[in-house]
Amino acid sequence: MGFHTAERIRSLPSYPFAVINERVAALRAQGVAPIDFGVGDPTLPTPTVIRERLKTAVDERACSGYPSYIGDAAFRTACATWMKGQFGTDIDPATEITTTIGSKEGIFNFPLGFVESGDIVLCPAPGYPPYQRGTMFAGGTPYYLPLLRENHYLPDLEAIPSDVVAKSRILWLCYPNAPTGALAPDSFFQDAIAWGQKNDVIVVNDEAYIDLYYEEKPRSILEFGKENVVAFHSMSKRSAMTGWRIGWTAGDPDIIGVFRKVKTNIDSGTPTFIQDASIAGLEDEEHVVQMREDYRAKRDMLAQTFATLGFDDCAPAATIHYWQRVPAGVDAVEFATKLLDPSIAVVCTPGPWLADKAADGTHAGKGYVRFSMVPSQDDTRRACDAILANKTKLIG
Repeated sequence: MGFHTAERIRSLPSYPFAVINERVAALRAQGVAPIDFGVGDPTLPTPTVIRERLKTAVDERACSGYPSYIGDAAFRTACATWMKGQFGTDIDPATEITTTIGSKEGIFNFPLGFVESGDIVLCPAPGYPPYQRGTMFAGGTPYYLPLLRENHYLPDLEAIPSDVVAKSRILWLCYPNAPTGALAPDSFFQDAIAWGQKNDVIVVNDEAYIDLYYEEKPRSILEFGKENVVAFHSMSKRSAMTGWRIGWTAGDPDIIGVFRKVKTNIDSGTPTFIQDASIAGLEDEEHVVQMREDYRAKRDMLAQTFATLGFDDCAPAATIHYWQRVPAGVDAVEFATKLLDPSIAVVCTPGPWLADKAADGTHAGKGYVRFSMVPSQDDTRRACDAILANKTKLIG
């Protein structure tokens, strides 16, 4: 028997992080243990305070049934309390927060509430693939805004053609930015919100990395306004909980109300015992401080290594990613491929895989590679040593 594959699937390119996993598997099949900076999956254990709370919560929720579609009231309240403490924002847990099954699920499904065929969604390039893929599944068209070093990795909203603006429904932002590690100044958030209100475009900031910074503490977009604005948050990177699948969206109550309706028809929510454990994680900042210091140490190792290679200083201000520019004349994909040589066995992500070409032909990922700083400090040191020992093989 034959079957028909939907065009929405046929038209999709390979998911970049799945390709990276295939590369890792190929090295392991050769008996090589690669050091994997490719997929940003923390290798630190989920903090003890969270795991211990889960153990008791499972018994407490033995007869809990389906979780709330919008999230348990206690978890939503904990999210609002945490945001108040971190950013000074007043968020009503009853109407301005809904839980997500991690950021990916929420980001992917968000356009379903606001995008129809012919509509445009403004996506940063480079950027998280679900911004684009969720748009396409909702019937919309992604329009890519290049994030360039010379513009401090901020999109130029005024350069968007008027006919594109007229059809735009969502503007995706991500600050602290993945993968560039850049922070947005206050003035940019203010301008982006004003631009979105002027043009009836929802402004969404993906704040999944807002806890992981090195010098300057990032600000939430919700500090500058809620009208037509929402922010996505996640426990994944903050607390090394990628496998637990829990996050939340907060902001404009009317937008949250629409998104709740979308999710009510798609899923049944994150298990309540995971929500209970996440509350313990939100109430503990000590483990986040320790994670920041761990990532800082690895950032500094990579910075020293790239400086020794003669690469530009691209040390990130935040996030777990290191967006490194390779020298002129060096192809980023070729450089990443050379790192896979069994004598080096280091995995990273070529920048072109994370940045679609913009309408003006700009390819913001060209000439960059992304290192997700998730291996241990010992493994990071070994990777740096291997890179330096093979400098000639890598760049001549």
